[in-house]
Amino acid sequence: MYRDAQGNVTYTNVSAATPKGATKIRCFQAATPPAVSSGAPQRAEPPERTFPSVDRDTQRERDVERRRILEQELAAEQRRLGQARQELEEQESVRTGDERNYQRFLDRVQPYQEAVETHERNVQALQREINNLR
Repeated sequence: MYRDAQGNVTYTNVSAATPKGATKIRCFQAATPPAVSSGAPQRAEPPERTFPSVDRDTQRERDVERRRILEQELAAEQRRLGQARQELEEQESVRTGDERNYQRFLDRVQPYQEAVETHERNVQALQREINNLR
């Protein structure tokens, strides 16, 4: 911020654009550097972490509820896996007249095989999650 002889104020951050004969006026105070202490450099203390803490009983209840939910999901996924296997077996046992080419049979059965594989992976993931609980 610069003020010229007539009192006009100009704001600029380019020194070449300052008016002739204008005086510089400070708008903001410059930050003062921290004082340097003599001796060994001080180590900055890490900020104190304040995580919310939960008492043991509450956490135990949460863990029990989580295990119950995971076991319910596992049971439901195992039922879906059984259904998917049954549908795959039914599709594999049926041969339609237009499937003289074996590739057509494979194309028809592939979605059922993929469903079985997906449910098997889900069951494994849920079992792994249950085993990782405390």
